[in-house]
Order: sequence, then C-alpha cells, then structure tokens
Amino acid sequence: MGERLEQYREVAPAGTVDFLRKLASRVEDKRMLHVNSTREGGGVAEILHRLLPLLEDLGIKVGWEVITGTELFYRTTKSFHNALQGTKQQISSEMYQAYLECNRENAARLNLTSDFVMIHDPQPAALIEARSSGAKWIWRCHIDVSTPQRSVWQFLRPYVLRYDAAVCSLPKFAQRLPIPQFLIYPSIDPLSDKNRDLAPEEVDRLIEKLGVPRDKPILLQVSRFDRFKDPVGVVEAYRLVKKSHATRLVLAGGTATDDPEGTEVLAEVREAVSGDPDVHLLLLPPTAHLEINALQRAATIVLQKSTREGFGLTVAEALWKGKPVIGGQAGGITVQIVPGVTGYLANSPEGAAFYARRLLNEPERTAAMGRQAKEYARHRFLITRHLQDYLGLMIHLSQSR
Repeated sequence: MGERLEQYREVAPAGTVDFLRKLASRVEDKRMLHVNSTREGGGVAEILHRLLPLLEDLGIKVGWEVITGTELFYRTTKSFHNALQGTKQQISSEMYQAYLECNRENAARLNLTSDFVMIHDPQPAALIEARSSGAKWIWRCHIDVSTPQRSVWQFLRPYVLRYDAAVCSLPKFAQRLPIPQFLIYPSIDPLSDKNRDLAPEEVDRLIEKLGVPRDKPILLQVSRFDRFKDPVGVVEAYRLVKKSHATRLVLAGGTATDDPEGTEVLAEVREAVSGDPDVHLLLLPPTAHLEINALQRAATIVLQKSTREGFGLTVAEALWKGKPVIGGQAGGITVQIVPGVTGYLANSPEGAAFYARRLLNEPERTAAMGRQAKEYARHRFLITRHLQDYLGLMIHLSQSR
C-alpha cells in the first residue's frame, strides 16, 4: 500500500504523504462510492480519474458509477445547472418527471452499496431515495447554488436534506441547510499527463502538431465551449490587445457528453474568430491531456474569463505551470488568483486586455508572478490536499450518529 502515493513526496508540501497515511489508518478498509453523470469531459470526471486510485492506494475500497439518461434527462439537468447558478429557465412538469424517472431507473440498475456514497451535483441527487441503512451519503455540489431559481431549488432541496452532509467548493456557493456542510476545494494532480513536467522539446513537438506557431506571444484559454466561460469575451479582449501587441490567441476546449448546448456555443465562437489567421480554435478530445499541458506551458498569459464558474481548475493548472492568469471575478477563480501576486481579476474584455498588455510590457513582473503562482498552487490546490480533506470527512462521518 502507498507506492503510488510515494511519488508525491517531491511535489507536495513536506510531511504531506506521512500525514495522509496516518489519516487513512482511521478508515482503512471502508468502502467509498462516487456517482456522477459522465466518465469523460468536465472537471468532476477528471478529478475522479486521478483521486480514486490514490484513495485505493491508501486502503480505501473505492467505486465509481455513472448515471445514464435520455436526451430529455440531459436537457433537463443542463437547465437545472443553469437555473441553480441564477439563469432563469423554463422547466416543464414533463422535464421534472423525466429527471425523477431516470434517477429511479439508475437506482435500480446501479450497485449503490457502500459505507460512504458521494453524489456529485444535481444530476444524480434524487438517488438518495435508494440509500441503504447505515451508509453515509454526501452531496458534493461543484456549482454555485447561492442564488438559484427558486422553483428548481425548491424541487431539489427535499432530496438534499436527506443526505448526511453536503460539500461545496466555496462558502459563497452554499445554501443554508440544516445538515452539516463542509468546504473542500477541488484539485489538480501534478503527476498527471495534464500537469507533469514536460521537456522543452516535448512542448515544441506537441505545439507544432497542433498547428500553432510560436512566433508571437500566446494568449490562451482552455475550457469547454460554454457561455459561462465567455469565449466570445476572450476574443474581444484579444482584439483590443492586438491593437498594440502582436499576439496569437488560442481557444482550446471541447464539449462534455452531458452538455447539449456546447455545439451551439462552439458555432458562435467560430463566427466570432472567422478570418483571423492569428486565432487558433482547437476542438480537443477529453483525452488531450498532454496537448493541454503543452499549450499552458507555451502560453505567455493564460485567461479564464468566466462570468459564472464552479471552481475553475484550469486556473490551478496554469498556476502550477508558473503562468499568471487573468480571470473573471467568478466562483473559485477568486480564491486562486491573488491580484498582483498570481494574476489579475477582470470583469470585462477591456479589463482583461488592460492586464494582458501590462504583463506583455513587463516580462520581469510576469516571471515573478509565475513563480509565486506555482508555490500558491502547491500548498492549496494539489490532489494530496484533496485526499486529506476527503479522509477527514470520512473520519468525521464515521464517528457521527
């Protein structure tokens, strides 16, 4: 036990690996099941792919189930996603019924037996109806539900109240609930293909394969094509920067299997960038981890100009690679970017362009902020800290009645 974890001694803060082992000894041989709505695409799936083997390495018996549904179910849960983040949606009684029917069908199909069951986000929240006695169920909400559309929250709230605990990514994301709530930041894995060190020649090879020349500074945003990520706003900021600085813009991303709006947003972005040879729109598969790693290392400045955001782990990825980030003042971006230290916060294309020009004009400032960014990520956003938080939660729940 622990061979995989040993690899993190060189990258995690001192003493982390030994502390994790001590924590794990308190819940060794317990079973922990995770349930979400997709195995590929999006930050939740990516975290689970990396986190679960490490939990297993620490002696926890882990499982991962994925709910499936109809086209109407996915359309409904996308509307839930938008409504819970404050965007008004029209949701019919038929859509609510489709949501419940899919959850019941999945409850009958899936093996939900475990000591701890962590349900991720609204899509499988109603699975709580199938809980077995003695199990501890946790609702892990990755999105901002602080100002939801009231009708949607009133529909989901009775299910949430049946959980033993809820976990959010930021205090300001939470609702008032009579069940215990915990704050756990998401994380990145510094040893994954997306974040591990790459030799300069490997970066060059990957960037060349993607067809992105490195003759000019690169402005980069990596995110799936979602309106909340504001890719069109990034294009506007780039056009302002281009008036005074020769730069390239790279928009790299894809769509998730549970996001039916992705294709529509991608079409809008294509229209916004048409005809500019210095803009590179890269539609990458969910497995393009090395390519994203290389892009982030090749970039001069990374942007994440979200107008709404869960936690925004693309920021942590860029910080870990020593890049200052210009981000929207939304969600978890605000705890990852320390203005003037690890990057800048901007609420408009004009603001993002102003800070990009500052960084392009002051390379020494850019390099210093990059060094600070990496250390900030090391202590707050690595997967080893995430493991520590989950083990602490399991210990707490196992001791509570």
